[in-house]
Amino acid sequence: MQTVVLAAGEGTRMRPLTARRPKPMLPVADRPLVGHTVSAAIAAGASSIALVVGYEADDVRDYFGDEFEDTAISYAVQAEQRGTADAVRAAADDLASDEPFVVLNGDALYDHESLSTLYDADAAVGSYRVDNPSNYGVLETTESGRVTGVVEKPPDPPSNLINTGAYVFPAEAQDWLAVGESERGELELTDVLERTCNEYSVESVPFSRWLDVGRPWELLEANEWKVEELERDISGDVHADADLRGDVVVEEGATVDAGVVVEGPALIREGASVGPNAYVRGATVVGAGAKVGHAVEVKNSVLMEGATVGHLGYVGDSILGRDVNFGAGTKVANLRHDDQPVKLTVKGERVSTGRRKFGVVVGDGAKTGINVSLNAGVVLSTDARVAPGEVVTRDR
Repeated sequence: MQTVVLAAGEGTRMRPLTARRPKPMLPVADRPLVGHTVSAAIAAGASSIALVVGYEADDVRDYFGDEFEDTAISYAVQAEQRGTADAVRAAADDLASDEPFVVLNGDALYDHESLSTLYDADAAVGSYRVDNPSNYGVLETTESGRVTGVVEKPPDPPSNLINTGAYVFPAEAQDWLAVGESERGELELTDVLERTCNEYSVESVPFSRWLDVGRPWELLEANEWKVEELERDISGDVHADADLRGDVVVEEGATVDAGVVVEGPALIREGASVGPNAYVRGATVVGAGAKVGHAVEVKNSVLMEGATVGHLGYVGDSILGRDVNFGAGTKVANLRHDDQPVKLTVKGERVSTGRRKFGVVVGDGAKTGINVSLNAGVVLSTDARVAPGEVVTRDR
């Protein structure tokens, strides 16, 4: 079935990680986030993929090209992010007008089996049960599971069944994309869903696993999910005195030196180096060309391309952007003394991550001097600088 994947957004809630690339292209295990979405769609039955791009669009084009996993890829530009209905309308020229179509968010992860069930439907929306539905669009359904509508972020939700942003629309819905502005000034695809519910029987397809990746701790959770799915594969150069335990992937061109202990699941990408005498554990990704040096411990973290934690440091439950450089002795705190969830700044507000353990988020090109301490929940902006010996308790 022809499929539209929405990948035009800037991802302001993910700042500073999206200062220089779009959110759908942030790394999740062995590929960008939207790469998982497109692969899952193809496995589920997508016959073609129309990618809607906007912010830093060339990053998306360069990754996918004109064909991906033997499936044709086309691109539609949403120059101004005016909402999801507007995004799909931008891709209208790439769709056959007499065929149904699927719409997926390029910044979400879907389990493959549930997505295949969605593709088998004539008209459907993916659904998922959450503890706090008031933060989402909540689906209204009949007892038989037919969708009758959606209520956006209701203070008193009718259920805990939410809209995942995955849809199967009939061909006719292409004519319904010219919707009016919502209360928040956007052209909403949920308005198209409402009309589809009035004219068709729309099925609620429950997803057994789904993740909306909108904020840094959700990017960390996405990596945990996908790294845990990897199977052991040692293709790189591993010293005889290194100890690799469990499902560890060392890609060709990566180096693991003497005295290193890696407890899987973990992924060490091409050109990366670990050790000597380093300790890597807990769903960690060491990105392409990244370096984990002597006597460094990295736990449950993502080191993006070219990031360096040179020696005598600790990084826990953190995300380090491209070409970050931590000076010797830099250590990250990832636990509050009162055992409350760590908070992080998102668009100027301190928000709970919901995680008892969470470290820092560091933008591309940031650097710390020697013997720096970074407190739990600190954000270092793109190209930020921290002087030697500093204790950083506020965002820099």
